[in-house]
Amino acid sequence: MTPAVEHRVRDLRLDRRALRAEHARVTWWRRLVRARLDLAVAQAARPQTLGEDMAFQLPPEVGVEVPRPAVLASVLESDNGTCDLRIDELRSLDAQLARYGEGVEAALGRATERLISRLAQEPRATLSGLPEPLGRG
Repeated sequence: MTPAVEHRVRDLRLDRRALRAEHARVTWWRRLVRARLDLAVAQAARPQTLGEDMAFQLPPEVGVEVPRPAVLASVLESDNGTCDLRIDELRSLDAQLARYGEGVEAALGRATERLISRLAQEPRATLSGLPEPLGRG
C-alpha cells in the first residue's frame, strides 16, 4: 500500500492533468468564438482594400505581394456561414499577407528613419506643416 502522501500527490497530479486538458479546450473554444466575432464584425464593417494609394510608398517587390481584393473579399463572403476558401488556400493567403505585412512594416521603418534623420538635420522643420503653433489647450 502506498503512503497517504504519495497517494495525495498522485491524485493532485491527475487533477492537474485533467485541469490542464480542460484549460486547453476552453482556450481553443474561446479562440474559435473570438475568430467568429471578428468575422461577424468584418462582414458588417468591411475593412478597406489593401494596397490602395501605396504605389509610390512601397518597393515593387512588396507591392506585388498585396492580395487581390476579390481574394480578400472571398474570406468574408459565404452562402452557408463558412468561408468559401479551403484551408490550404487560407494558409497561402495568410502567408502572402504576412509577406506583404513585413514589407509594409519595413517600408514604414525606413520612412520613419528618413523622417527622424531629416528632423535631426533641420529641427525647425518639426513645426512646418502644422496648422497653428502648439500650445496648451
